[in-house]
Amino acid sequence: MPDSRIEKDSLGDVQVPAGAYYGAQTQRGVENWQISGIKEPEVFIRSFVMIKKAAAKVNFSLGMMREDQFRAIDQAADKILVDGKYLDQFVIDVYQAGAGTSFNMNVNEVLANLAAELSGKPKGKYDFVHPNDDVNKAQSTNDTFPTAMKMSICLEHKTLIPVLKETIKIFRAKEKEFDDILTSARTHLQDAVPIRLGQEFGAFAETLDKDLKRLEWAVEELKYLNIGGTAAGTGMNSHADYARMMAEELAKLGSVDFKPGKNLVELSQNMTDVSFYSGALRNLALSLTKIANDIRLLVSGPTTGFDELMLPAVQPGSSIMPGKVNPVMMEMLNMVCFEVIGHDTTVAMSAQAGQLQLNVMMPVISFNVLMSMKILRNALDVCNQKCFSGITANQERCHKYFSESMGLATALNTIVGYEKAAQVVKKAISEKKSITDAVIEAGYLNKDEVKKYFSKNLTMPGIVKK
Repeated sequence: MPDSRIEKDSLGDVQVPAGAYYGAQTQRGVENWQISGIKEPEVFIRSFVMIKKAAAKVNFSLGMMREDQFRAIDQAADKILVDGKYLDQFVIDVYQAGAGTSFNMNVNEVLANLAAELSGKPKGKYDFVHPNDDVNKAQSTNDTFPTAMKMSICLEHKTLIPVLKETIKIFRAKEKEFDDILTSARTHLQDAVPIRLGQEFGAFAETLDKDLKRLEWAVEELKYLNIGGTAAGTGMNSHADYARMMAEELAKLGSVDFKPGKNLVELSQNMTDVSFYSGALRNLALSLTKIANDIRLLVSGPTTGFDELMLPAVQPGSSIMPGKVNPVMMEMLNMVCFEVIGHDTTVAMSAQAGQLQLNVMMPVISFNVLMSMKILRNALDVCNQKCFSGITANQERCHKYFSESMGLATALNTIVGYEKAAQVVKKAISEKKSITDAVIEAGYLNKDEVKKYFSKNLTMPGIVKK
């Protein structure tokens, strides 16, 4: 058996591996784009194949394609979408020709060769189903690639959101669990007024809930597809009903309420809908970075740090220091968030690089957004299971910080006045006493009054008066 076959494209003959389901243009892409070794993710491949499946059906319905060709392309697509086969045939590097022409042709050629094989014809013979004339009918890379990008982001969104909601749910549970634990807030990393540990986790939950709402808002714009715009958004070489029917068919295939774009010329050249979603991912990463940093501070120690929280131990923390346990989940989450922020910078630079009727940077935009979604989802899932849900509080240490914090003196303002409160602080610092002991010794309050005033009510609105 020969190990290759000869195919032709507009530039001439190309040797293609004999068993490959892709063809000449894909092979040129393989030879040209040996950049990262990273291939398109499965969700993107599946989205692209859905487009080809839908296009065959719509073109047939509109009288633009023979039934036998439609059936062959439809069956070929299902080999990938239903049976999960041939994913290894999508071989183009994510860093490729501008706009993604190499990948679009990879999909066209694989489906054409699968259609040929299913019809009893040899690979590489395109007289029955042609990659360009049939699989790519009424399409261009310039409308299929951004459509697949938006579809795949919407599909990945459906897997990210439940994980983020679980994180919020866990923090809400910790808010209730730690509601009665008093500690000291810190501002400027210095002791501040009292706060409940539950309030800190409630703030985490609220922060992430806002990020969730931003993501849900941003994804709505991605449901407007420019499929049917063909090369420049004008719809040349497509039926007048094609764009509408494609959006309807893709909505069924993807189980997402996709809609035809309002202005296909605008959608073909403008990537800000995608960069807006990427920005929402960046904001989520910023929030998670802050939360991870706070947790790392609160678990620091145990003898020389804050030691207010304890995390589940998931692995030994040192190759040389016995018994050391590190906040490794939060460290991992930090690294993921930094990567997402970098991805968003790439997306932003790529979005502004569109020229006239096309943004040719779509492949790197797509890759970065989908990678951000993947690593955020996976990182949060691991943290939910192995870290967040198992956080416990060191109540003794928290109470010590509450009772010894100079920030407690703030409560004295409305009881004894600012000047006397300042004297109490000076006394507490110079004599190394707690605020409560100092105020009693100063004769401004007795023990019963200290117990009454210095309680949970300091962590909520209200004016304490003697």
